[in-house]
Amino acid sequence: MYNTSPGSIQISEIGAPKRSSATALVMRLARAYDLAASDPGEAARARLLTPAVKYWVCKRAPGFTYEAMECLGGNGYVEESVLPRLYREAPVNAIWEGSGNVMCLDVLRALAHEGEAGRAVLAALAEEAADLPGTRAARAAVERAFSAPDVEADARHAVERLALLAAAGALRQSAGPEVAILFARTRLQDGHGAMYGTSEISLDDARRLIDRALPSA
Repeated sequence: MYNTSPGSIQISEIGAPKRSSATALVMRLARAYDLAASDPGEAARARLLTPAVKYWVCKRAPGFTYEAMECLGGNGYVEESVLPRLYREAPVNAIWEGSGNVMCLDVLRALAHEGEAGRAVLAALAEEAADLPGTRAARAAVERAFSAPDVEADARHAVERLALLAAAGALRQSAGPEVAILFARTRLQDGHGAMYGTSEISLDDARRLIDRALPSA
């Protein structure tokens, strides 16, 4: 069961698009690996997006796990729950899979190596997310950042926008337009605060997201 008060919905809803987008993004990346041997475009996608997806998902994990712990209160903190172990281990993903800066530099190396193929991947991502809120501006921002002379200084922001653009397109393909539009509006167009529950999202949209994530709740 979940609390349907506006405050609880506003806090709880934010995990649903984040979890759905991360799942859709990883599964689309896995498909690229499946097709890479016979499709150069998919091979370039796998090379470019692997470090970007690692960066975005690994950086999201600790905050997501903490929010889950807070939802359970003391029961989520004590060692009888699995959450303390998950919370302790969440940062390890961004260490043994490569630190954030290393992942961002790997994206830059992939772009430099892939050349036209890398730019074609960016164009394909924009096409997959076409007409979703904020996607045109996101593509333009990524292209500007990657062509700047001091690209390393803005690499984290550019890689995050790249991952969000790819996630929006993956959601559109797998979850349908409603979820994809909501994700793109709150992540690419309007943005949100640093804390969970700070997006401008209606109570009805929040309920639909939770019902989709937890159909038996």
